Amino acid sequence: MSKAKRLLDILLFVSAKKKFTAQEISDEFNISIRTVHRYILDLSDMGLPIYAEQGRNGGYTVLSSRLLPPILFTEDEAVSIFFAFQSLHYYRDLPFNTEIQSASHKLYSSLQEEAKRKVDQLQSYIAFWNPKRAIETPLLKDVLEAAIENKNLHIHYESKSGTTTKRIHPIGVYAHDGLWYMPAFDFTKQKILLFRVDRIVSIIESEENKEIFVNLKEWFSSNFENKQPIRLHVLLSREGVRQCKSEPNLEELVVINENGTGYINAIIDKGELNFISPLFYRLGMHAQIVEPKELVDILRQQAKDILSMYLEND
Repeated sequence: MSKAKRLLDILLFVSAKKKFTAQEISDEFNISIRTVHRYILDLSDMGLPIYAEQGRNGGYTVLSSRLLPPILFTEDEAVSIFFAFQSLHYYRDLPFNTEIQSASHKLYSSLQEEAKRKVDQLQSYIAFWNPKRAIETPLLKDVLEAAIENKNLHIHYESKSGTTTKRIHPIGVYAHDGLWYMPAFDFTKQKILLFRVDRIVSIIESEENKEIFVNLKEWFSSNFENKQPIRLHVLLSREGVRQCKSEPNLEELVVINENGTGYINAIIDKGELNFISPLFYRLGMHAQIVEPKELVDILRQQAKDILSMYLEND
């Protein structure tokens, strides 16, 4: 029997038992105690968390019982998984950052030399780019675990008005544009608000929750519904079309004319106006707002504020 096959058999054996002695493995696989100890060292080097208990009744304990059996991947599957991990490198913090780095290292190390050369070559020609943020999010994993465990949190949160104390129930976290966001039910305002996870200064305490809240998936689904429907009608130049097609929230709304110009004429939620106004302000003459009047008023006020700032300096 090959050493790889023997190691696999021992891995499955000790993962099922959790607690075992070298003699048990020796008897099970008909190998010497010395060979058993050598195999255990090999498994430990491979990442199996084994704790040795000293003493007369000592033995070994597998610290984690959540080990997965080996999975056979094709070369292309392994390469694709490796690059899926690579796509996460542009986030400063991840919920399981250490584990992702460890898994990525193990996967790369397990590749045949030809596959490694393929990965090394591809890294020179392909990248999954997102804005690299310098902002730390140290409480990301704690917040995610609280959401999964259905707990309420008391937090110190940094906002425009300063640092305040809030009692919330997080429903999950999601990443966008290099930052992490947390929709959470605010018990004071009695509604779900969106928080930046990096602005959570500290978690004061957590408490068990008995109420039922939506989870992140359900919240995303409900968010696509227009709670305050309003018509967005915009005439776009060719450049306006190009930039709006690059915006995830507007891409599907753009209709392109034969000459390359286009327009948007769709129903959106009124709450989105403050989020889309910076884009249309930046587009200037390349986007003419026909309606709603509320968006026109927002752009006018922004233009007045900037103009008055520079006039005051004349």
